[in-house]
Amino acid sequence: MSQTPVVHNTFVLERSYPKPPEAVFAAFSDADKKRRWFAEGAGHDVEEYSSEFREGGVERLRYRFKEGTPFPGVILNADGTYQNIVEGSRIVTSSTMSIGGRCISATLVTIELLSTGGGTKLVCTHQGAYFEGSDGPQMREMGWKKLFDKLSDAMTK
Repeated sequence: MSQTPVVHNTFVLERSYPKPPEAVFAAFSDADKKRRWFAEGAGHDVEEYSSEFREGGVERLRYRFKEGTPFPGVILNADGTYQNIVEGSRIVTSSTMSIGGRCISATLVTIELLSTGGGTKLVCTHQGAYFEGSDGPQMREMGWKKLFDKLSDAMTK
């Protein structure tokens, strides 16, 4: 029996926000703020979200897809560990994602927050290994773009 090869991919996304790096950093470090833009969504019900924001701390997200989605009733788990945190400027996480109990990816995500004088430039470098049955790098990149749109909405309110 042959096994599908692992797909490796790296992509970089950049966004600008009209708030200082400390405010953007708070949208990641404060669990209640992050839950609103990162965990909640129209296509699923959040069953668990927790974040122990410190190096070595764990972030967990568990949600169930709603009816009308491609995976109605199926559970998605994202389990991560904060690898490196520099107050106000950098967050590095490693994580795995599973759907229906099967691991579909392992990733390393680096968030850099750079002061632009009038706001913040966010640089996200996403390195992933995608396994059988995964959403693949194109879907993951699209997912992060949508998340950063939600973060943008939160930052302008």
